[in-house]
Amino acid sequence: MHGGKRGLVAPQNTFLENIVRRSSETSFLLGNAQIVEWPIVYSNDGFCKLSGYHRAEVMQKSSTCSFMYGELTDRKTIDKVRQTFDNYESNCFEVLLYKKNRTPVWLYMQVAPIRNENDKVVLFLCTFKDITVFKQPIEDETTKGWTKFARLTRALTTSRGTVQQLAPMNKTEVSHKPSRLAEALQLGSDILPQYKQEAPKTPPHIILHYCTFKTTWDWVILILTFYTAIMVPYNVSFKTKQNNLAWLVVDSVVDVIFLVDIVLNFHTTFVGPGGEVISDPKLIRMNYLKTWFVIDLLSCLPYDIINAFENVDEGLSSLFSSLKVVRLLRLGRVARKLDHYLEYGAAVLVLLVCVFGLVAHWLACIWYSIGDYEVIDEVTNTIKTDSWLYQLAVSIGTPYRYNASGSGQWEGGPSKDTLYISSLYFTMTSLTTIGFGNIAPTTDGEKIFSVAMMMVGSLLYATIFGNVTTIFQQMYTNTNRYHEMLNNVRDFLKLYQVPKGLSERVMDYIVSTWAMSKGIDTEKVLSICPKDMRADICVHLNRQVFNEHPAFRLASDGCLRSLAVEFQTTHCAPGDLIFHAGESVDTLCFVVSGSLEVIQDDEVIAILGKGDVFGDVFWKETALAHACANVRALTYCDLHVIRRDALLKVLEFYTAFANSFSRNLILTCNLRKRIIFRKIADVKKEEEERRHQKNEVTLSIPVDHPVRKLFQKFKQQKEMRTQGSLQSDFERNQFQVEHHIGGNGGPSVVTVSQITPVQSSLAYIQREDSGRGDGHEALELKPSLGVGGQNCLKVTSPVRPRAGGGGRGWMLPRGTDSCDSGITKSDLRIDRAGDSRSPMERSPMERILPIQPGPEPALLQNSLQEAKMELKGDIQTLSGRLSVLEAQVGEILRLLSEKSRQSTPPQTSTPKTKLKCQDIFTVSRPVTPEAEKRDEGPF
Repeated sequence: MHGGKRGLVAPQNTFLENIVRRSSETSFLLGNAQIVEWPIVYSNDGFCKLSGYHRAEVMQKSSTCSFMYGELTDRKTIDKVRQTFDNYESNCFEVLLYKKNRTPVWLYMQVAPIRNENDKVVLFLCTFKDITVFKQPIEDETTKGWTKFARLTRALTTSRGTVQQLAPMNKTEVSHKPSRLAEALQLGSDILPQYKQEAPKTPPHIILHYCTFKTTWDWVILILTFYTAIMVPYNVSFKTKQNNLAWLVVDSVVDVIFLVDIVLNFHTTFVGPGGEVISDPKLIRMNYLKTWFVIDLLSCLPYDIINAFENVDEGLSSLFSSLKVVRLLRLGRVARKLDHYLEYGAAVLVLLVCVFGLVAHWLACIWYSIGDYEVIDEVTNTIKTDSWLYQLAVSIGTPYRYNASGSGQWEGGPSKDTLYISSLYFTMTSLTTIGFGNIAPTTDGEKIFSVAMMMVGSLLYATIFGNVTTIFQQMYTNTNRYHEMLNNVRDFLKLYQVPKGLSERVMDYIVSTWAMSKGIDTEKVLSICPKDMRADICVHLNRQVFNEHPAFRLASDGCLRSLAVEFQTTHCAPGDLIFHAGESVDTLCFVVSGSLEVIQDDEVIAILGKGDVFGDVFWKETALAHACANVRALTYCDLHVIRRDALLKVLEFYTAFANSFSRNLILTCNLRKRIIFRKIADVKKEEEERRHQKNEVTLSIPVDHPVRKLFQKFKQQKEMRTQGSLQSDFERNQFQVEHHIGGNGGPSVVTVSQITPVQSSLAYIQREDSGRGDGHEALELKPSLGVGGQNCLKVTSPVRPRAGGGGRGWMLPRGTDSCDSGITKSDLRIDRAGDSRSPMERSPMERILPIQPGPEPALLQNSLQEAKMELKGDIQTLSGRLSVLEAQVGEILRLLSEKSRQSTPPQTSTPKTKLKCQDIFTVSRPVTPEAEKRDEGPF
């Protein structure tokens, strides 16, 4: 299996694991560097023990430990700490903080920024050391009035450190000078890994077990191991290396290579039980010492060097020669390497054939050793003619002969090659149960060995050649199922064209899950067991959760069994999202191994590790919660989860346990609650915008300014040109102006009910006293009291000539009550109401519209109310910087005023001419009190 050979090597964020491993005896916490006040996202058990706070209590608090400040905490040190966080710097401080029980303690605090793959500071690592023993005892409220000996005793009891000469000091005399411990606790650079996903890395002196060099070296060791397995029995049996220097050198080189391999094994990673790659040097050494070190050491001792000395006793030399057989233990290396290839059928078949041949080789060497030992009778110093060696020597023409004049021993016989081939021939025929009989055992020792060899041979033959198919089916059922599953997944991904990145995640998850479960279906196995046994197994599987969390301590055995049956184990790969923001939180999750991060608004608000709990407090809330953040796995994680309905069912049944569970279970991260924070980048952006707005010059024009009223007049005329004649249509918010003329020729009066109160300061009365005589031409606008006490504006139009009167008669002025502000648009509405004016009396900007009489005055009143609302909206929406335009319009009005005075002599002006000029400018541009004071002309 691929996962079993290389381990789990997918890129993963092992930041938290590295910090915990390298700072196992240090108290530390992690804070988010991108959020205001740098909230804590993780704290280890050491910090919780040091401060007295639970991990859930310090989460989201400031990383500056402001919640631990007290009256003796130095303010200058606080400012330095905040400045270090603001500037993303590394620094160290000696600060006096207070535990949860308000006990003061001196801490050596180190701050270091953590960067991601983009070299951006995303976290702060803060480590703490208790240095109270190096400081003078603090005089607080509890120790005030104590003797020097009492305070000294308390300081030594609290810190359990080295005895020093300590003296009391007052609150105002607390020293904040750095001590010598600051130099001893400097943060090493190797303890600051980056917060990013990366492939598993190893220290410089550690070799990955799947790298190219190690793979090549393993093949060399494998070949040398087979060489040892073949040559050692041959050399021991046939005694070929005692006086051969070349074989001695070769064997010594092999021993040296095996010694080097032992050294390399102390620096080579291995795959752990969970499929993870172990690169810790200490764990590697301990694992090798417990497994294969002794066997490898015994197999590579230089036995031939001892035998090479000339003055070695023959018995001792024979003993060391026999010890060469210990080198066969190197075959354990073969078993370790060949497990990588056991999933392939052809490789297994070749391996079985090699095993069969190797066993035949060993038996052949033993067969020859027995024959060589029994061919000569040492008592009588005669040769046994019934031995298979003597018969072989006679058959090939190389008989044994006795050297009486020389050494006094038997010499001659077949060559060693002939003897080995004949021995191998006999063992192969015996193992395969053929047995031709040309070589047969004759002595008792040979017969006993032949019987044992035939038993072993029949077993090997039946196992290897008779049941190969059965062996494959029984041994590799899970492997075949594994490959079938992988093939199905590959076909699925290829069929639906799943992106490459997602495909790799899917494949890595399947491999890692298979490495954890070994292809065993837990649910299927549990379904076979009875209820009682299934509950016991579930309690055992979830024992880590029950033992670590105090919420389960008061649970009875029956309650634990009920909970254990409902728990499920989930394996997550790096990058998997356990919860998406916005989805329902229907499970309670316990982290057993690995690390996860909680992301809200693209910011890490919490990092969860072993022993943390996240989800929702189902037992306190009635409605199902929506996740406020994403929970994503950083490494391979094992989670024990229980669904909401199942948990509530158990808590409802076990009421006593429910109270204890609700009180003692503290969620490290509650996904129901949304964390409110502000990003530092947003705060800086707001400050820049605030400074930019402060530098800008804001120009505003008052509502009653002539320029503003002039532009509103232009807008009215544009609307009248586009709308045409006005008809009363309440669905379209249009109105029709009613025109009523009194029967006695009196003025027409239009009264509009008030929508907004008329400001008396904006109303004006413009009357030409000289026009009351013959011409009766005057325009009067004055506030009046309408119905119900409402302020209205009464407009009286001048007398018009009667139709068909030849210009001799004049109509009496008409009064019009209007409820608008009397500033901007009233004159134009009045001009529309006074339709009987001549073209000379109209405003030069006014468009002549036909006025159709309406049947009822109430309709006109409603229409004018809507017109008033429209006028009010137009007044409120027009704003801007019009200073330049105001100057230009003022200059134009001044030029027109001078031109009018020059063209019209004062002595020849008549009231009618004056009225016409007055109507043009008075009606078109209403005059405000400020304008009257500024300009006394006809405008």
